[in-house]
Amino acid sequence: MIRRTLGAAALLGVATAAGYAAVLRPRHLRWGATDDEVASDFPGDGLLPAPRLLTTRAVTIGAPVAAVWPWIVQLGADRGGLYSYDRLERLIGADMRNADRIVPEWQTLAVGDTVSLAPGGAMGLEVVELEPNRTLVLHARVDPSAPGRLLGPDDPTPPAWFDVCWSWRLTEIDDRTTRLAVRFSMDWDDRLASWVAWRVFTEPAHFVMERKMLLGIRERAERLSIGG
Repeated sequence: MIRRTLGAAALLGVATAAGYAAVLRPRHLRWGATDDEVASDFPGDGLLPAPRLLTTRAVTIGAPVAAVWPWIVQLGADRGGLYSYDRLERLIGADMRNADRIVPEWQTLAVGDTVSLAPGGAMGLEVVELEPNRTLVLHARVDPSAPGRLLGPDDPTPPAWFDVCWSWRLTEIDDRTTRLAVRFSMDWDDRLASWVAWRVFTEPAHFVMERKMLLGIRERAERLSIGG
């Protein structure tokens, strides 16, 4: 009986995983994005020419570009937050607070600065490209055993590593409408444990959080744009 139960559970797990891969995953990888956006080049694409994970997601915002850009500039765990599910973030130990206003002291961002995805400066991504009201590209190559230190081009490659590029692109549709598209690309080492960690666990979680983040930016920008 126990063997049959375990066998049925394993079969159900395999079927669920296969169903997600065949039906849901393709939609999650390009949530909200058009065919043209998925096929287009994004700033920062050359940093990871052959990523193991590539997503393109987008949202249309009923606010001018100038009303959307400030929310992106102040992204960061120790700045304006990530505009996602802060309760879930705190549940896993990341004491995140998402801003509902534009904070002037967080509006200064330049190439070479670091944007942290966890409080205390942990999991920092370096600003490698920035064009106001147009483009922000964040990048990091990380040794998980020392997550606070980014690997440079001359550093030896550790057994475990991952490489991340997060690119934001704003396009003006008209003077009251903005298209915000985000591309996330990731590569990692050849260990099975890394594949499981990033593909099985991190990828679905990233979809949930990034989708909410895009909607959070849209809500904030539209609310302030109309003076709410």
